[in-house]
Amino acid sequence: MSRYEDLTSELLMGMRLYGVKYQRIALHAPFGLQYDDVPGKAQLHFVGRGSLLIRSASGTVYPLQAGDALLIPHGKPHALISGEDAVCVPIATFNSKPICDSVCAINDAPDADACPDDSDVILFSACMAFELGGMQPLVHTMPDVMLVSTLLAQYPEIQPILDAMERETRQRKAGFAGILSRLADVVAAQIVRGWVENGCGQGSGLVQALRDPRLSLAMAAMHRAPGENWTVERLARESGSSRSVFAARFQNATGMTPLRYLTELRMRLAVERIVNDGEAVESVAFHLGYGSLAAFSRAFKRIVGTPPGALRAGREAS
Repeated sequence: MSRYEDLTSELLMGMRLYGVKYQRIALHAPFGLQYDDVPGKAQLHFVGRGSLLIRSASGTVYPLQAGDALLIPHGKPHALISGEDAVCVPIATFNSKPICDSVCAINDAPDADACPDDSDVILFSACMAFELGGMQPLVHTMPDVMLVSTLLAQYPEIQPILDAMERETRQRKAGFAGILSRLADVVAAQIVRGWVENGCGQGSGLVQALRDPRLSLAMAAMHRAPGENWTVERLARESGSSRSVFAARFQNATGMTPLRYLTELRMRLAVERIVNDGEAVESVAFHLGYGSLAAFSRAFKRIVGTPPGALRAGREAS
């Protein structure tokens, strides 16, 4: 494993990718299902039977066969269609019947069984929470659609998981819904890991910095201890460079100063701890290196656009 892979693997330890809603979808051609924009969520689709097309938000059409899977990491609108001329209707208008906790069956026959066996196409889909913690900027550099088929030659261990999903989707044995939901989580994580290990598309300034043997040392230090009292001088020492060389090199690679990067990192972690973990704002401020709640709140509002207290109140109200 390369030094870049070691570092990205370490920094992605905080990745949260798990399904919050799963669907087993059974359809008869012709069909067209429209998925709306869901910011902050990813969508995984797996084909257990038949073939179909997926039209992305950009209008690009991807053909899928039984055993194929793809991830839409940004939760952008897209459509599942039987043909390019299919008329699309919102997924919410289709019949839905619970199978088990967090998994429902959707079909296009009003009075049909919740999981009809005579369908032309059967899919298993997952709406997923997707967060990378301090590495969240990487999400914005991901392509609109990520195909698992592009990874199979490099990661042959994925194929048995897809085979198991195909069997579970078709056979519907006892507990199949729970098994499929866990396998879907694994496939989605494998897709993200494959993208990261292959250079994250190569174009991101963050990726350039992670690949720089000196800058990566300073970035790793900030991610390991975001609450430390980091200065440009200290970060330069971590990278083995002079202050001026380090600052210029960091700015050139990432488009921001080292301390701006540190502040944005702290605020991403703060959002995660307040919203996902329910941690008190005062505790978050202390652990991220702020000597006063006022200083933390000013930095938070400047970066996030809203006071941390409002974020906390929104979590408690939801």
